[in-house]
Amino acid sequence: MEKQGIYINATCKIRRHTAEKNGQPVYEAPHTDLPDFLRGLYDRFNGQYPKFHKMDLLSKLGWAATEILLQDVPMDQYAPEDTGVILANASSSLDTDEKYFDTVHEIASPALFVYTLPNIVIGEISIRHKFKGENAFFVSEKFDIPFITGYAAQLLESGAVEAVVCGWVEQYHAGHEAAFYLLETTPRGLALPYSAETAEKLYR
Repeated sequence: MEKQGIYINATCKIRRHTAEKNGQPVYEAPHTDLPDFLRGLYDRFNGQYPKFHKMDLLSKLGWAATEILLQDVPMDQYAPEDTGVILANASSSLDTDEKYFDTVHEIASPALFVYTLPNIVIGEISIRHKFKGENAFFVSEKFDIPFITGYAAQLLESGAVEAVVCGWVEQYHAGHEAAFYLLETTPRGLALPYSAETAEKLYR
């Protein structure tokens, strides 16, 4: 069922070392490892944010997906508190947790400890784009598109925010996938009326 006045204005998918914006490939690096692939995304879509290099891989993936998602849809029309971020994944921050645990036998790494909560990726996205609206990070076995996008749509319907970056950001060892949506109350870009069914079709 469509939600009146809510639109999917942009999408981004990153999987198997390929990035798509609105269903169209925008970057491929099939023969690289994950760190080099993410560095390639950074160089291609921003390259002017030194803090990126200190992030863990999960945060880099979510940060890069947001950069691609928001290309050509500037967010400076909104006050900081009017944009929310709602994300989910299956592995939480386990990849970084394991790396941090490996360091505690000698000298525990504060640089890794910072990233031992999955919602830190939301913090990195919010700092970069100055988002201060409602945010939440959920951990579930699979990407529950009706729940995540529906939660975002409820925030928009209630007037709590005017835009939401929402979706899935999963990374464990070399495995990685991001699927992000930009939902807004004003149409632009893709301007597809929101429904869970539409969001699911865009994910395939």
